[in-house]
Amino acid sequence: MENIITCDETWLFQYDVETKRQYMHWKTPATPRMKKARMFKSKFKAMLVVFFDINGIVMTEWVPEGQTVNQHYYLTVLATLRERVRKKRPMLWKNKSWILHQNNAPAHNALSLKRYLAAKGTPVLEHAPYSPCDFYLFSKIKSALKGTRFESMEEVKRKSTEHLNGLTKTDFQHCFEQWKKRMKRCVVLAEEYIEGEHSVVE
Repeated sequence: MENIITCDETWLFQYDVETKRQYMHWKTPATPRMKKARMFKSKFKAMLVVFFDINGIVMTEWVPEGQTVNQHYYLTVLATLRERVRKKRPMLWKNKSWILHQNNAPAHNALSLKRYLAAKGTPVLEHAPYSPCDFYLFSKIKSALKGTRFESMEEVKRKSTEHLNGLTKTDFQHCFEQWKKRMKRCVVLAEEYIEGEHSVVE
């Protein structure tokens, strides 16, 4: 998995209410009972796109306000990614051995994108369930931001970037190791399901 660069995107908000677990962590027996926080629409939000591998962050991209992540915009993101890979992962670039992993969003599956990646000789790994961004990266960022009411979008971006930069190489290695275990579990469950179907037919 050393040559896989995975990608995903997520919304980050002005305010994301604390989870029940976070609240209980700080609550003591003497703490007065608090009313449940009322949900309200955030004044602003921004979409963060992240590309990373087993060694760390390769590229981050904040989608401009009002910009739709369509095939045309994503094509410019991929062009920037190629330059980042060349600079930050020179051996993967030199050997043309890096593989792109992305989810099944419409922009990612557009024919123009597939042709672009094929023309550049960049293989794409089929999207698998329980991908790193889903179970690790974004959950860590959002967990750290929950309960904080930000005054500006720049503050959201700054704090998010701080948390990303605070992750170590060991964190990313652990992330990919967990991903590998989850994929193996999916394979085992799929095999058990198929075997179960065959036993019913027989």
